Amino acid sequence: MDKPTVQDIFHRFYPAYLDQYSPSPVQAKVAHNIMNCKTGAYGANVCVCEDCGFIQIHYNSCRNRCCPMCQAVPKEMWMDARREDVLDAPYFHLIFTVPDILNPVIYSNQRLLYDALYHAASSTISELTADPKHLGAKVGYICILHTWGSEMNFHPHIHAILLGGGLASNNQWKDNGENFFLPIRVISKVFRGKYLEKLKRLWKEDKLVFHGTAEKFRNHYTFKELLDSCYGMDWIPHCKKTFNGAQTVIKYLGKYTHRIAVSNHRTVRMDDDTVTFLVKDYRNEGQWKELTISGVEFVRRFLMHVPPRRFVRIRHYGLLCSRTKSQKLTLCRNLLGCKKYLSKLRDMEMPEILEHLYGIKVCVCKACGGHLGKPQMRMPLRC
Repeated sequence: MDKPTVQDIFHRFYPAYLDQYSPSPVQAKVAHNIMNCKTGAYGANVCVCEDCGFIQIHYNSCRNRCCPMCQAVPKEMWMDARREDVLDAPYFHLIFTVPDILNPVIYSNQRLLYDALYHAASSTISELTADPKHLGAKVGYICILHTWGSEMNFHPHIHAILLGGGLASNNQWKDNGENFFLPIRVISKVFRGKYLEKLKRLWKEDKLVFHGTAEKFRNHYTFKELLDSCYGMDWIPHCKKTFNGAQTVIKYLGKYTHRIAVSNHRTVRMDDDTVTFLVKDYRNEGQWKELTISGVEFVRRFLMHVPPRRFVRIRHYGLLCSRTKSQKLTLCRNLLGCKKYLSKLRDMEMPEILEHLYGIKVCVCKACGGHLGKPQMRMPLRC
């Protein structure tokens, strides 16, 4: 058969998945959305050519943030809006990870411990950048949660895009040039301390639950041993090099903000029992290789990364906080003498956006090149 999509895989294997597992309501909703996206289940827009009478039907998408078919346009619109927040200054990419022995506890308490990841990462950055030993300025940064590795294994971590400079207490711009200004070992120790302190507080307040492989941590002494093990480990954050120009930052952001556990371009083939998809082999310099797993396991791994309902995955801090962003960034631009990058899509309607991004002319008849009339909404038939 042709290369399968994630939707094809769910159609074939989701019923078998339900025989073995019980998805949460939000996971079940994601599965339902993916299987019905652009099938007519969510209605359609029907256009009739004013010249030749040709009827063109466009089925509506589900717009779920976990659907592989619904991320392209929102990603482009989000990236376009962020153009106005970018400065001609160095940027760094920090990755905060936790030891995998914490994964069962985190998975059992996703909303609480995902939030704790954001709080620990953000307070680590704000505390260290405000220290005169390192920079002594208020910086801006965006944090994005990913919960997967290349093989769709559970691997929660925070991507932080950090502005490499900021405003000092006297409202003057301060940076360290192209060199990263925070010692990695210091970041590691501070982040470890902040995250484990939050974890201990939640545990003492009896707010944690323990399910599945985390059940053993209901025992007081076993949980204490887990904390001691985590304190004894080196938590290794990673910092990538600076970007070459503001436009590169915008494109780079799009790689991480609207990414999902696996996209359609990584699926290779499926048969009656298995699915094969591409994964990165980090033991071989990140080369792509094929991985084959059962179809039910593919669905299980995919749904494992559905975030809690209404959970905010992209968060802005410091100079990029929405309350003060306009004023602070304007001041930074004036101090740096750099221009403001303007949004290209802000005042466009969706047909204009599609033509600008992809060259798709939704108002032009595919049969004769004439003009399509105003689309009429058609809702799905209900029994």
